[in-house]
Amino acid sequence: MMPLFVNFNGQLLAADSAIIPLNNRAFRYGDGLFESMRLINGQLKFADMHADRLQNGMKVLKLEGYSLLDAWFLKEKAEELATWNKAKNGRLRLTVYRDAGGLYTPDDNKSGWCLELVPEETSGYRLNQKGLIMDVYTELTKPVNFLSNYKTCNALPYVMAGLYKNQHKLDEVFILNQQGFLCETISSNVFVWYNEHLYTPALSEGCVAGIMRKKIIDLCISLEIPVTEAQINPDILHQADEVFITNATRGIQWVIGYGIKRYFNGLSKILIDELNKLV
Repeated sequence: MMPLFVNFNGQLLAADSAIIPLNNRAFRYGDGLFESMRLINGQLKFADMHADRLQNGMKVLKLEGYSLLDAWFLKEKAEELATWNKAKNGRLRLTVYRDAGGLYTPDDNKSGWCLELVPEETSGYRLNQKGLIMDVYTELTKPVNFLSNYKTCNALPYVMAGLYKNQHKLDEVFILNQQGFLCETISSNVFVWYNEHLYTPALSEGCVAGIMRKKIIDLCISLEIPVTEAQINPDILHQADEVFITNATRGIQWVIGYGIKRYFNGLSKILIDELNKLV
């Protein structure tokens, strides 16, 4: 099912409209950021958390108008677009860009936005039936700086990792930070279950501050499952009992293989059941 409409700066337009001009700074320079969100049964999930990350990211990029893009705004626009697209479930993407001229140096800091919806048939989060086969991507590492925790429009490292993934017939790849420690994957945060303890790269390691990452950490704390945000050497993947990845649109995906290593998915099943109780 293809989307029928998008919301471009408050205007509902046909999804196949040519609405991005050539001088758009997101197109020219990757000057912006985005939120990937999930619509379930007609409602935007975790709106407060998405709004908080979005507004903080806009402040970091010195984009004006961040106070307007609050949780109420996200929920209202998501539900309006869902109605127009006749969809109750789907993946949402809100792109916010610097709506200005100039070359590398912008001549203004006002912001523009576009909200898209890709409808889906299923509601709730479902654990993948077939575990993911993964490897570590080493050709390009992710820098650690004050932009690392946000989903900016500068996505070439993920694109290159995606090309590597396809070339080697993998389902996903682990991305390392500039120090060679585990950071994230192309589209998700990483969790490693080792010696009855759950580990995930700390935000100081340069990973995106994932909404689902935070929900899983909170779930583990409530369930008294030991969880630690840490600096993680990728060598742990050879000894781990379980590895899974998370994002706001898919929830949890379990990994079955890394090289010759094979993993279980017992904790993944427990956590996705608990996650669905929240939605």
